[in-house]
Amino acid sequence: MAGVGRTYSSAVSLQADDIVRTAAHWIDRGVRLDTRTLAAELGISRSTLFRRAGNREDLMGDALWYLGNLTMAGANRMWDKEHGSAVRSPSGELRCLAVMRQYRSDIAGNQGFRRLLNEEPTVAIRVLTDPHGRVQPRVMAAHVALLRRDVDDGGFVPAVSLDSLCYAIVRLGEAFLYSDVLASRAPDLDAASTLLAALVEGHVPASEPLSGL
Repeated sequence: MAGVGRTYSSAVSLQADDIVRTAAHWIDRGVRLDTRTLAAELGISRSTLFRRAGNREDLMGDALWYLGNLTMAGANRMWDKEHGSAVRSPSGELRCLAVMRQYRSDIAGNQGFRRLLNEEPTVAIRVLTDPHGRVQPRVMAAHVALLRRDVDDGGFVPAVSLDSLCYAIVRLGEAFLYSDVLASRAPDLDAASTLLAALVEGHVPASEPLSGL
């Protein structure tokens, strides 16, 4: 995930966004999100923190989304820097697939995020995958916007609605990204990229040979 710069505010003017940024900074550094310690660092009471940012899981969800959104923006900037407005790379990879691949790679490589998953797997997975929570609906919306850009630019024609396609993409991505917690197996991001490309494009990329049984 993208790194987070720290923002300091006076306790009087401290808003929910300031609290979320600080919480994201903690997660990014691998620090456990303890609301009592966080409130003390911010110079506010725990009750004030709760009123402004919600309970611990609410705050964790907003902080994880903040980090994820920065990471997605970084992956988009990387594509724009390398390929400009092109909808496919010289090798033929669709822009949205390349951005999603970089996004997953950056998330998987973030040590603070991995520490959260390792130390609080039940809470982390609940926060990350709750369909009515602070993370998954926003991740879904971000993927819809990502794919719509490629559709609008003539990159591909989806076989189903973008909402349905992105639901499948996000859920499949979660299954691989969090597979060490969900299924006790090491995350295989290459396999995830191959399957997601097949899901979006309707065929397995030519560079990914099929293996026999």
